[in-house]
Amino acid sequence: PGIWLERRGYPGRIRKSAGEISRMSMGNKNKWWRNAVVYQIYPKSFCDSNGDGIGDIPGIISKLDYLQDLGVGAIWLCPIYPSPLVDNGYDISDYCSVAKEYGTMEDMERLISEADKRNIKIVMDLVFNHTSDKHKWFEESRSSKDNPKRDWYIWRDGKEDGSAPTNWRSIFGGSAWTLDEKTNQYYLHTFASAQPDLNWENKDMRKDIWQMMNFWIDLGVGGFRMDVIDMIGKVPDLKIKENGPKLHEYIQEMHRETLQDKDLLTVGECWGANPQIAQLFSSPDRHELSMVFQFEHIMLDQEGSDKWNLKKLDLIELKKVFTKWQKELNGKGWNSLFWNNHDLPRIVS
Repeated sequence: PGIWLERRGYPGRIRKSAGEISRMSMGNKNKWWRNAVVYQIYPKSFCDSNGDGIGDIPGIISKLDYLQDLGVGAIWLCPIYPSPLVDNGYDISDYCSVAKEYGTMEDMERLISEADKRNIKIVMDLVFNHTSDKHKWFEESRSSKDNPKRDWYIWRDGKEDGSAPTNWRSIFGGSAWTLDEKTNQYYLHTFASAQPDLNWENKDMRKDIWQMMNFWIDLGVGGFRMDVIDMIGKVPDLKIKENGPKLHEYIQEMHRETLQDKDLLTVGECWGANPQIAQLFSSPDRHELSMVFQFEHIMLDQEGSDKWNLKKLDLIELKKVFTKWQKELNGKGWNSLFWNNHDLPRIVS
């Protein structure tokens, strides 16, 4: 069974910390990822090769022998794209390049090549729900109501009194709508105001997403971790945020245009998933994703809605959740169980 590990460190060295262990729910020897150990790297703090205080891609390359010795079969690489870093790189301003702080595209190609020599796959972190407001797509979109890319993002008129279109709240606090004074319309941002949500109903936008994914696939990556993938089917006018009516239609189109006939690891981050929802994403005969990240077990030591407000973990309750997911996905889909990651408090602390 596959195992996910998470290790982060300070520049120049690897700091051993609480592992993030995931175990998938059924076996199939034809898929490499079903028996792989996957190791998460947060590049900014993993290994600094040039002494500038920032981890980088050459630093990761320097640790590949160490990772191979650990038995790692894939690296989940947190975002390395150009970004204003409003949200630690999850606000991407260019999907097909590398932030200069981390290195160059040549460094990235060398990482993929050197990892491959050690039978390690590179799994890219992709954000499909939103971009940075500095992405060229959004800069065009906000330039005028008539711009061809206007409909690539979610724009709405305010209410008659000028207030936001809905009462939706940003996950980061405040309204999920920001008024753009140039065109006097609001744009939607589920997260920070600098992270406008993409409009997945626009087929031209989706086509560019497929081209971007194929760019990385052609470069040799081993798959993708898909950030808040369950939000891309949102329907603001119906007040549907997650698991919208066209969500799986979009993912099946993604599979046809990018993933079909390729042995890639694809994992969707789904905070609100239950086993039935997970089956929709990961059942092989639906041609969508390999597996999901779900968070039911992670939230058992959380008091209320604040992830930093912790309570003592009940071992029996934890085992019941593990057992439920193991049994309900058996032969139907794939789960990916983990103990912590970059979004969560350290399990040991």
